[in-house]
Amino acid sequence: MKWFAVVAALVVFAALFVARAARSGELPEVGKPAPDFNLPDQNGKQHTLQDYRGKWLVLYFYPKDDTPGCTQEACAFRDDLNQITGLGAQVVGVSVDDTDSHAEFAKKYHLPFPLLADKSTETAARYGALMNLWLIKFARRYTFLIDPQGNIGKVYLSVETSRHSKQIIDDLKKVTSGAKL
Repeated sequence: MKWFAVVAALVVFAALFVARAARSGELPEVGKPAPDFNLPDQNGKQHTLQDYRGKWLVLYFYPKDDTPGCTQEACAFRDDLNQITGLGAQVVGVSVDDTDSHAEFAKKYHLPFPLLADKSTETAARYGALMNLWLIKFARRYTFLIDPQGNIGKVYLSVETSRHSKQIIDDLKKVTSGAKL
């Protein structure tokens, strides 16, 4: 009978753990203004949403610098950056790692775009991208395509790191040709 009580307690604990981890704020809605941010990049320069007005912004959240999936995604954006900027967009990565970690990551992989440090986790939470596992917090792998007026154009919640930049390019081609996302 004791084992049943232990198992029941573990099930309740696991359910509470998953429920807390799943709560990461509200996702911004397509067509609505993107949440503002004011974050430092790997060089200490502050970036705000207003800095990107007049261009499309690929704001991608990722869990951790220099991990396999995050490296694959960042390097794909690096390799496709000329196409993306040619379509009138800028790429900006965001994680809860600090600026020193971002600087090492950017240097190691020659990443030519800003990596913003969201140490307070407020920006990730405002974008619904914060995974909170009590003592451990990290950004979910979500991407937001923000239009030149600062509104959410598209939200990507299921990201395949090996082809995500190509997906972004395809969507930017659609919108620059006048099609809807």
